[in-house]
Amino acid sequence: MSSRSLGDTFRGPGPRRWFIGAGFSIVLWAWPTWNLVWSVDEPAGWKVLASASLVAFFAAYTILPMFSRRRSTRTGLLCVGALLALNGVVVLLIGREALWTWPFLACAIGMTALPPRVDVALIMALSGISLASELARGNPEQAFFQPALILSLGFMMSSFARLIRQTGELRAAQTELADAAVAAERSRVARDMHDILGHSLTVIAVKAELAGRLLEDTPGGAAKDRAAAEIGEVQELARGALADVRATVAGYRGVNVLAELAAARTALESAGIEADLPRTVDQVPAKYRELFGWVLREGVTNVVRHSGAARCRVRLTASAVLVEDDGVGPGPRGTGTGLAGIRERVATAGGTVSLGASDLGGFRLAVDV
Repeated sequence: MSSRSLGDTFRGPGPRRWFIGAGFSIVLWAWPTWNLVWSVDEPAGWKVLASASLVAFFAAYTILPMFSRRRSTRTGLLCVGALLALNGVVVLLIGREALWTWPFLACAIGMTALPPRVDVALIMALSGISLASELARGNPEQAFFQPALILSLGFMMSSFARLIRQTGELRAAQTELADAAVAAERSRVARDMHDILGHSLTVIAVKAELAGRLLEDTPGGAAKDRAAAEIGEVQELARGALADVRATVAGYRGVNVLAELAAARTALESAGIEADLPRTVDQVPAKYRELFGWVLREGVTNVVRHSGAARCRVRLTASAVLVEDDGVGPGPRGTGTGLAGIRERVATAGGTVSLGASDLGGFRLAVDV
């Protein structure tokens, strides 16, 4: 994982609040156990080992729930497994006096990214084990206190974690919609500039050129020479302005993977091709978005024009883009000028282009940087 992505994991109001709350709760509630460990008549090696197990558990309690953010459910399950293992070592070394750490364990489980309802099941199981343990000790008056604490804290942190994830998803969706709106507005402005101003300047240039040719057939004189010079200047100005408009339009119509993804969806649907496209481009770094946009444009264009496919699938990762279909297969599509241009762009970025048969039965275009 890059340092930037690791920084994003621990950045933001959610992680900051978690670290503050976790640190405060550890300082407030952990000291009785520290006193117990160092006050009992046990070998120094046992005290050091018990203290190390507590330090390891509370470090994992503080870090692992936030580490699992924006990662796979497998990572979340591994984090919970590590927390359970470390807590088991603490209880094994210290004994029943360490069972008070279970509310901390419930909070960590609630904050860890897990599959739906898994955190609820784990918290309820932990509460049930705590209740059975307290009843087995013959202390029914206090038997329900810790299980209730485990349930309340665990469910509260689980709800808090869901709120953080939903807020992040909403912000990502807002960013994506804003990018799409900007891309659409740029395309509209570019189209209007090209269709209106570009057309007018073209007409001016053509008429100025025609007037200059007419003057060539007119008898000479100072007035004719001056008029010809003025018309020549108008013609040059019109051509320069037209070139500026075209350059500006080219800048407005810069390729972006987000805009190309929206265009691909429209093009495939219009062609009657089933589109299996990613819902977001958040995973694509900014430095690759233009390159991946070119790849997506060329790949989808080939699918629509040449494949005869019924289905097209696009996959995006942080370093790769894949466009494949179930059409007629590779054939002559790997030798077109468009793909040659893609090879040059990808080579400039230090990547590789792979062409061949798709798992769907058609053509496959894959770029890896």
